[in-house]
Amino acid sequence: MGCGDGASKPKRLAVSETDPIQLFGQWLAEARQSEPNDPEAMALATATPDGRPSVRMVLLKGHGPDGFTFYTNLDSRKGAELAANSQAALLFHWKSLRRQVRIEGGVGPVPDSDADAYFESRARDSQLGAWASWQSRSLDRRETFERRFEEMSKRFEGEVVPRPPRWSGFRLNPTAFEFWTDRPHRLHERRIFSAEGGGWREGLLYP
Repeated sequence: MGCGDGASKPKRLAVSETDPIQLFGQWLAEARQSEPNDPEAMALATATPDGRPSVRMVLLKGHGPDGFTFYTNLDSRKGAELAANSQAALLFHWKSLRRQVRIEGGVGPVPDSDADAYFESRARDSQLGAWASWQSRSLDRRETFERRFEEMSKRFEGEVVPRPPRWSGFRLNPTAFEFWTDRPHRLHERRIFSAEGGGWREGLLYP
């Protein structure tokens, strides 16, 4: 099952009366009722300036008219790739609903105030882990990371754990959506939205 890019393109898009961001919210609400684990999990695809792609699972931490937000270590591979190439793509796959949503757009940093607020909401061990981890760098053995975690626990004992300087968030501003629905005999439905003139135009793709 997949919603890979097909060669067929719609010849014409109609002005849409549907807001794809609201439609996404409806689908996510349904996924929260049916998915056994992490309905907010999404694949994040990034690429280097010369086109080498990479993809990994991250958690959606906010969505709305301003975009789709996630957080990470800025020195991680995804952080470095987004700093060099701000175009990215997201994929949500809700197996329980037999649905997928693909989203494409440009990515920018969230305000420091947003990053601070989210970091403060995290569990303390997650906050300490953000300090202990040099994300995406080579690790000689697991014990080294566990030792660093214990060091951070002692360093901030009895104190509020501040947000690390190189830990923040990104927000993807969507320019394209695809809502994919499974149908019998692989006669799937692929509904697309493209940003245009401050609104959206809607069309269909062959399955």
